[in-house]
Amino acid sequence: MPQSEYDELMTRYRAEAKVLRGALPDLRRYYGRSIVIKFGGHAMTDPKLFEAFAKDMVLLRQVGIHPIVVHGGGPQINHMLDELKHEATFVDGLRVTDTTTMGVVEMVLSGQVNKSIALAINRAGGRAVGISGKDGDLVRAVKVQGAQDLGFVGEPELVNPAVLSSFEASGIIPVIAPIAADADGQTFNINGDTMAGAIASAVGAARLMLLTDVIGVLDKQGHLMTEIKLDQVAALRQDGTIKGGMIPKLETCAKAVSGGVGAAVILDGRIEGAVIVELLSKSGAGTLVRA
Repeated sequence: MPQSEYDELMTRYRAEAKVLRGALPDLRRYYGRSIVIKFGGHAMTDPKLFEAFAKDMVLLRQVGIHPIVVHGGGPQINHMLDELKHEATFVDGLRVTDTTTMGVVEMVLSGQVNKSIALAINRAGGRAVGISGKDGDLVRAVKVQGAQDLGFVGEPELVNPAVLSSFEASGIIPVIAPIAADADGQTFNINGDTMAGAIASAVGAARLMLLTDVIGVLDKQGHLMTEIKLDQVAALRQDGTIKGGMIPKLETCAKAVSGGVGAAVILDGRIEGAVIVELLSKSGAGTLVRA
């Protein structure tokens, strides 16, 4: 994307976020509905964006929307592995997870990262509880099968939405680490986007929102694609429009929408107020995927 176009979008999004935070009545169209947000990327490491995100989650809950936060934590995991002098290995964007790495992943995600997000939301005036897929048997995992063994890397097999319903009834915002166990009790590391998509489908969310470090899906000319229909996804992958790390994100969105989610969006978490802009403004933010 040309820098001038990117700068123009950033200026518009920031201006809209400032205005839209005061437009609470417009959020009532989502009243009583769940919004699943995958929190990751730069927004997790920038203190200003981190604080703004927490405040926006509280705002959503205050107007009767039920935010469900699923988070990542790749940089924090890498830092801890570096401290332990344990090399990180990836295959097609997935972390190869041996026994040592699994221990670090669970410690960092379910401990450090998960509790810091819950604390930030609580300090912003909300009520948040940090859990993982293992708590309440929220998510049952199954090992990912592929050409190369990734170790303890899993994917959701079952999601129990009743666990989240209890938080909803109590006005609590769940903050979920992408860790889950299989039927035998073995713990697995799950991709955060995949976890968020599975949870969104299970609760029939109005929106699945994947916060990333890119503006959205770009066409071959480098311009933002503001909306993609389900029947376009396969062709966009085949002709090379989407590639690399954007492929699993877009496929997660497509799977969620096929599974009953109202719409899914890939948006730039580097924009303060990105979630509010997407929900309230006419043009939205990022790339919307719908049926």
